[in-house]
Amino acid sequence: MKHHETDSIIDNQIFTRDKLSYLLGLSNEERDYFLRAVGKRYTALLGTKVFFRGLVEFSNFCTKDCYYCGIRKSNTHTDRYDIDDKAIVEAAVFAHENKYGSLVLQAGERSDKAFTERISKLLQTIKQATNGELGITLSLGEQSAETYQEWFNAGAHRYLLRIESSKPELYYKIHPRDEKHDFDRRLNCLHTLQDTGYQTGTGVMIGLPFQTYEDLADDLLFFKDMNIDMVGMGPYIEHSDTPLYQYRHQLWPLQRRFEVALNMIATLRLLMPDINIAAATALQAIDPMGREKALRYGANVIMPNITPTLHRKDYSLYQNKPCTDEGAEDCANCLSMRVEMAGRQVGFDEWGDSQHYFKRIKKG
Repeated sequence: MKHHETDSIIDNQIFTRDKLSYLLGLSNEERDYFLRAVGKRYTALLGTKVFFRGLVEFSNFCTKDCYYCGIRKSNTHTDRYDIDDKAIVEAAVFAHENKYGSLVLQAGERSDKAFTERISKLLQTIKQATNGELGITLSLGEQSAETYQEWFNAGAHRYLLRIESSKPELYYKIHPRDEKHDFDRRLNCLHTLQDTGYQTGTGVMIGLPFQTYEDLADDLLFFKDMNIDMVGMGPYIEHSDTPLYQYRHQLWPLQRRFEVALNMIATLRLLMPDINIAAATALQAIDPMGREKALRYGANVIMPNITPTLHRKDYSLYQNKPCTDEGAEDCANCLSMRVEMAGRQVGFDEWGDSQHYFKRIKKG
C-alpha cells in the first residue's frame, strides 16, 4: 500500500489545519505507517533517551469546579487529603537517590497565602535536601505573577499549566463560566510563566464531548503559536461524579480516544521536534502498554508516581487510574522495564530539559 498523502505531509512539512486534522484522524494500516515513520524521525533527532519525573500528587483540595474532574470542589464523594511537608521532602529525596533527575509537584488549585508560602518553603527545603541536584516542575494552577516569580526564585524551573482546550467555546463547555474559570486569565498565566523564565508546558484532553479533529488540530497550532516548551496531554476519561459524565454516550469509544491521543503525540512531534512530550498515565488506563506506545511514537518524558501509596487512590481526576496500589519503588522498577520494552533508555541523573526552551530564550 502506498502512503502518498502521509508521506507528502511528513516530507514537505505541510502543517495546515486540514493536514493536521487528516493525520489526527488516521486509522488502521495508514495510522500504523504514520506512527512508525514519526518514531524513526524522532529518535534520529533526539536519540532514545527518556527522562523520569517523579510525580508527587500531594493534595486533592481544589478551589476549582471543572466539569470533567474528579477532585472538583463540589464533589463530596472524594476523600480529601494533604500530605505533610516531611513526606513530600522524603519523596523528593527518594527521587534524587534513585537518580530520577527531576520531580513534579502537583495538587488541586489553590492560591491562598498559606499555600503559596508553603510551596516556597518546600522548594527551598527540597533544593537543600538534594544538594540542588533535583530539577523541579510545578503543576499548581493559576497564580499571580509575584507568586510565579517567588517560586522560580525558590528553585522551580519548569511549570505545567494545561489549557485543556485552546478553543474558548469548548473551554466553557467543560468549565463553569465564572470568575474562577476564565479562559483569558489562564492564557495570560502561560505568558507570565514564559516571561518569568520557566520552561513552560501546557496540554489538552483528547476525545472530549463536542470535540472534533479540527479542534485538536487547532490545539496543536496553539502550542506552536505559543512557542511552548513542553506538553502533557492524554485521552479524556470520564468520571461518574462529574457534570460532564452525562455526555458519555456522545464520546468516541475509549480505544479510539487512545488512538487519537497517540496520533496527537506523533503529529505534535512532527510539528515541534525539539519540545518535551510526556507519556500521560491516562494512556495506561486504556491500554496496559499505553505509555510505552507513546514513547515509541514521540513522547520522551514519563512520570513514575512517587506519591505515598496511602493517598494515591484519592487523587482521582478520572476513573480506573492505574498504579494506585504500587509503592514508589515498584513503580520505578516497572517503568524502567517498560521504557526498555519500548526500545528506549532512561536518562538517569539528568534534568532532561526541553531543547526548545534554550532556543526560545536565545532568540528572545
